[in-house]
Amino acid sequence: MVINRLERIKLLILDIDGVLTDGGIVYNDNGVETKAFNVKDGLGIRLLMEAGVDLCIITGRRSGALHHRCKNLGIDLIFDGIDNKAAVFDLVLDRTGATAEETAFIGDDLPDIALMKRVGLAIAVADAHPIVLENADMVTSANGGKGAVREVCEAILKARGLWENILERYVS
Repeated sequence: MVINRLERIKLLILDIDGVLTDGGIVYNDNGVETKAFNVKDGLGIRLLMEAGVDLCIITGRRSGALHHRCKNLGIDLIFDGIDNKAAVFDLVLDRTGATAEETAFIGDDLPDIALMKRVGLAIAVADAHPIVLENADMVTSANGGKGAVREVCEAILKARGLWENILERYVS
């Protein structure tokens, strides 16, 4: 059951393009790459980290914008320019102390499948490639870059019984 697996998550690994962004890449006239990140995803990430869940980025592309966003969010584990995401998985587990069963990964495209097969909870965004959707234990209702990461963060917090206390902080 997915809720039982959500409750055990100690590490959330994110792809970037198509997950934390909508997959669009914008270049200005000087060839500088720009990415748009969803602020709601950012709050979800911060709340999850406050709850003691480690966050890690594993992505195929290199981007200065990614590093700026991760610094802003407090994410230190960043692996960019990675062709084989599953190849760095054991290193990530060693650094965090999490087990594969305690790890969730959110992906959207073909390079994500190998890592999805190694984690305890494989998650696809709603607009992921059909083969990725077939390999997912959970599919978000939101598309990548449109709140999908926030949706997963809230699901983990709810499964751990922490969501009501978080809401109370903001409501009262």
